[in-house]
Amino acid sequence: MAKARTIGVAMDFSATSKLALRWAVDNLINTGDQIILINVQPTKADHTRKELFEDTGSPLVPLEELKEINFTKQYGIARDSEVIDILDTVSKTKRAKVVAKVYWGDPREKLCSAVEALHLDSLVIGSRGLGPLKSVLLGSVSKHVVSNASCPVTVVKGNQSSNSKH
Repeated sequence: MAKARTIGVAMDFSATSKLALRWAVDNLINTGDQIILINVQPTKADHTRKELFEDTGSPLVPLEELKEINFTKQYGIARDSEVIDILDTVSKTKRAKVVAKVYWGDPREKLCSAVEALHLDSLVIGSRGLGPLKSVLLGSVSKHVVSNASCPVTVVKGNQSSNSKH
């Protein structure tokens, strides 16, 4: 039996990040692996847990806690039943351990830091496909992470219809 791996999935709850999660579950996650859902909130976000964990990020939050409304209030993250359903299914079908971690700051920097801090074997991230001009002006998170993360990074591209929703 292969060694269980720790796989990070960047999650901003956009259509492309959900596509990345589905891709990871379908193509990368094996029995017994750990999935860490990584969410980066804006620096200006003001939630009860930010004061406690702004420098280090939240503690690892188990799937059962993710399902609770209290979690969404404490971290300012909308409860997303589609994401919860995907995670719940993979935890049952592949016996994957599912946890989440919330950071505050620049997603490019925080995702690269998370790779190190969480000892990720791989990171999966969605790409909105901003195009060359918007990418230069706004900065591509996925390009930065691919160039700077210390583990393999898989970029899952969204299709045109999912990009137009966000």
